[in-house]
Amino acid sequence: MEFTAKLNYVRVSPQKARLVLDLIKGRRVEEALDTLMFTKKGIAPALYKLLRSAVENANYVSAEKGLDVDVDRLFVARAIANDGPRMKRIRPAPMGRAYRFQRRIAHIEIALAEKVSANGKGDLVQKVEEGAPARKTAKRAPAKKSAAKKAPAKKKTPAKKFAGKKSAKKKK
Repeated sequence: MEFTAKLNYVRVSPQKARLVLDLIKGRRVEEALDTLMFTKKGIAPALYKLLRSAVENANYVSAEKGLDVDVDRLFVARAIANDGPRMKRIRPAPMGRAYRFQRRIAHIEIALAEKVSANGKGDLVQKVEEGAPARKTAKRAPAKKSAAKKAPAKKKTPAKKFAGKKSAKKKK
């Protein structure tokens, strides 16, 4: 199940927000909160609050629906920054002209999901029974050597040396 939190109409460029969101995508919630706490970007505190809100949404939904959600297994499944409306502004320019520029606005969404193990039970660690052989990892096959040997490399002849200008002999 996915738990989301949205932050709309944030006065930051979506490109700048994506720089920070890329740092937390796929990370566990604790790790993502620590990353946002120590990131020196202006949007990081707002994203920290948004991530905390998503965690609280997960707690609330799990309590209301009677789901068993373990906060320690939550990770950031999606972190998206989309364009919002742009504010058009005018800046004075030389000789009575005006330059137009745009103030960008972002809509940010963070979605959390619960990490499930390969066996589908949600266990983070697989238990190996005693007496059962451990799985061997697949080894890479060695590179095949060709049957025909390569011909030995030809020797390069040394380059001719430049002797410089020869002076003409003077006749007496």
